[in-house]
Amino acid sequence: MSGTKREIVLGVGGGIAAYKACELLRRLQDLDFSITVVPTPSSLNFVGAATWEALSGRSVSTEVWQDVDKVKHVSLADQAEAIIIAPTTADLLARLVQGRADDLLTNVVSASSKPKFLVPAMHPQMWLNPTTQANVAILKSRGFAVMQPATGRLTGEDSGVGRFPESQQIIAAFLEHIGSTQDLLGKRILISAGGTREAIDPVRYIGNRSSGKQGEALAIEARNRGAHVTMVLANSNIADVAGIQTLRVETAAQMHGALKDNMHDCDVLIMAAAVSDARPTSVAQEKIKKADLQSIDLVSNLDILKDLSSDAKDSQIIVGFAAETSDLENLGLAKLKSKKLNLIYVNDVSNGAVFASDQSAGFLISDDGQSTYIEQTSKAKVARNILDKVVSRLSYANG
Repeated sequence: MSGTKREIVLGVGGGIAAYKACELLRRLQDLDFSITVVPTPSSLNFVGAATWEALSGRSVSTEVWQDVDKVKHVSLADQAEAIIIAPTTADLLARLVQGRADDLLTNVVSASSKPKFLVPAMHPQMWLNPTTQANVAILKSRGFAVMQPATGRLTGEDSGVGRFPESQQIIAAFLEHIGSTQDLLGKRILISAGGTREAIDPVRYIGNRSSGKQGEALAIEARNRGAHVTMVLANSNIADVAGIQTLRVETAAQMHGALKDNMHDCDVLIMAAAVSDARPTSVAQEKIKKADLQSIDLVSNLDILKDLSSDAKDSQIIVGFAAETSDLENLGLAKLKSKKLNLIYVNDVSNGAVFASDQSAGFLISDDGQSTYIEQTSKAKVARNILDKVVSRLSYANG
């Protein structure tokens, strides 16, 4: 790797595996990362501040009361591209869940909207403790990446899950999370996600099974690659993610309005939401009795993607999504052409696949005639493939 060095914060928790973070720091430096080490006070019982200063070439602080004039918790949060905490102890996991800010490291985490990557290391019984597992789930729901500990020998004669992974394994997972390059730095990405709903009466609605997970994966990947991301999210349980502006809507009309308001200054629109094709001609003010539910008069909703793409600037990249049960490639190509898209990803939703799942498969088709089948894989990897194509198109347009 060459060029400008990338800034990261390496947080170090107070566990015996802290000594292994010295090797991790060196290997990250080999990749041209500039690293500021922020240890917790208790971690200095394992590796002292002098060691971290010698290895990183930078001063080390553990409290906000040190170098107060530099407001370190804010400046470090602003300067760092990402935060990696290795090791992350059970205590530190719990403090992060609670939003505690009682040392410099937890203050930096609280002040940062950048990607956060945790490397837990602890005794197997502590890792498998229901409280620890619940804390991990909460942090993941808030956008933290949490690496699975390795299995092997621990302190003394103990062995099991909870071992600090090898440095190269950590780095590979960390780079996958943050993106090996900042190739979308300064770009504005507008993403729709989730599924819209159209009210029938105060109780019932017309909706679909979209969870919003693919849109979330796209938003996180774009953020990790340096983009300013706005996600218009419909009817999803997905929590707000740090560094992503989330606008919540319910109906197709609300989604159209939110996208229209943000369309003018975006570089890329990715329409991953499942939008209701129709809505009732009128909404009953009271619950309709079962005997009166013989039929519902419907009217078509506006085709949001077609409307936005028709007014798009030549410099804007437009990406659509389609859900099909058969003939994916041909149907996807037809939609790409009719809606004047640059790219379309066609999900295979046969037998209810994809919805609420973390996996996806389908065709990624571009307007230059290329069509690539993506085998069943994580939605995060699908997002990476789509954004790789977007970057290529942006580079060509700017070329």
